[in-house]
Amino acid sequence: MAFASIYVPQFMVQAVLRTEPQLRAGALALVDGTPPLVRVIDANDSAWRAGIQMGMAKSQVAQFLGVEIRNRSQSKEAAAHAALLDLGWSVSPRMENTAADTIVLDLAGLNSLFGSDEEIAGDLSRRALSLGLATNVAAAANIEVAIHAARGFTGVTVIPDGEESRRIGVLPVHVLFPSEESLATLDRWGIKTCGDLAALPLLELSERLGQEGVRLHELARGASVRSLVLAEPSLSFREELELDTAEEELEPVSFLLGRLLDQLCARLQARAQAATAIHLRFDLGDLFEKDAEIIKRNSPPDDNQKIYRKGLTLPVAMRDSKMLLKLLRLQLQSDPPPGSIVKIILVAEPSRRRAAQSGLFVPSSPDPEKLELTVARLAKLVGSANVGSPELVDTHRPGEFRMSRFRPPANEEPPRRKSKNGTELAIVEPAANEPPSRRSSVGFRMFRPRLPATIELHDGVPSRFFFRGVYGSVIAASGPWRTSGDWWREDFWLQDEWDIEVWVNSPSARIIHTRNSFSALDSNPQQQTAAPSGTYCIYFDVTAQSWFVRGMYD
Repeated sequence: MAFASIYVPQFMVQAVLRTEPQLRAGALALVDGTPPLVRVIDANDSAWRAGIQMGMAKSQVAQFLGVEIRNRSQSKEAAAHAALLDLGWSVSPRMENTAADTIVLDLAGLNSLFGSDEEIAGDLSRRALSLGLATNVAAAANIEVAIHAARGFTGVTVIPDGEESRRIGVLPVHVLFPSEESLATLDRWGIKTCGDLAALPLLELSERLGQEGVRLHELARGASVRSLVLAEPSLSFREELELDTAEEELEPVSFLLGRLLDQLCARLQARAQAATAIHLRFDLGDLFEKDAEIIKRNSPPDDNQKIYRKGLTLPVAMRDSKMLLKLLRLQLQSDPPPGSIVKIILVAEPSRRRAAQSGLFVPSSPDPEKLELTVARLAKLVGSANVGSPELVDTHRPGEFRMSRFRPPANEEPPRRKSKNGTELAIVEPAANEPPSRRSSVGFRMFRPRLPATIELHDGVPSRFFFRGVYGSVIAASGPWRTSGDWWREDFWLQDEWDIEVWVNSPSARIIHTRNSFSALDSNPQQQTAAPSGTYCIYFDVTAQSWFVRGMYD
């Protein structure tokens, strides 16, 4: 059995560099504390070489040219730790969350999938780089040996079984994490390495350092044996970024959003997940003067006016950061934040990656991701309320509908039933040779907007009609059906509806209106020959005192 330990050196610094990779090439000092007692708590190698020292005041660091100063960010550290956990679960389901900067994986049974222990360790190191973390990876048969080797050796280290004591003997004693008192005592004795500590007699060491001395001696020899404390897997994908200066323009904010989306998508890919929704939150600084007046006038007094939220609901699960950035940009351009931005928070709702297989004889359709981008661009041009799929509303008002979000149809298998011998049989749709009475259907083509018409009545029944340049006779009429509703609203309706079958006398007739009727004159009498034109639905709007054509039956 082998274990792999992944350690992130200078974890607090790397948590900052993960969101600001442009600082990797220079010197960076990390400070923390309450003003005026703000001091250096960590720095990268370039800063140490420049002369930065632990505990140095922030004012002293500011005197060093070329040294960037950043405040410690616990939110960035939490995101970096979550990314480290995602890295571990992307390889092994058995993982220990040892510390904020260290995890341990059980490699049992993974060699057939990923190769040797050395190949697995190298793969873990490369995956960590894709998540923005530079790590040390060590593999060994002992959990504690793997942890100490990852903290003491740089790069990838593989310790064969039986060589634990010799390999970790060259490491300094502080990798064992002794207490400050014990470390000072060992330093006075001249004990610098784990090999020196392992060579001490155990009885005399326990008399001077107690149980801690026994524990340190066991760790130094690589003889400590324990089991993994398994971590509970969770699916939480959140990235945050605090801006040093408030940003008012969307273009630089889009650049930062792209970086955060890259990190989110890399974490989603590590867990074989994709996003079904992206939630964006901006913490705002100063509100724009005009927008502040509108918000103050339209918002309740207890609303938090310094928070701006946007939600991006996706029709299919995806993890293409560039595509997600385009969709977010379109939303922000149509509804920009009302103030300067000081903090960005992105949260992804995870789901399984979409898996679809097209049929050989199924016509090709647009890629759902590209189709979503096209719909978003159309919504920006004509408004979100004018793009989508029409959906009927639960009301009796004729023609009432609303626009809902367009979602491409899912690839569903036909329902199946069991045969007598237990095999599955697909339920096939009715065959094309069935009687027309069982296969036929009637469609209704509604005219939007409604078309005004001129109707002549005979004994209260429509007899002739004219609309859209078409004049004809009514050969059959059914009705009227009176509908009404919403009497408590200003736009209530009261209509008498008819279904009529018409014959066109002349599509180019010249209509002569009289007071109560109309007649048609045509220059070509041969065109007076009747021709069937179809069945229409017409209605008389009592409130408007006019006739209209609602639609045509197909």
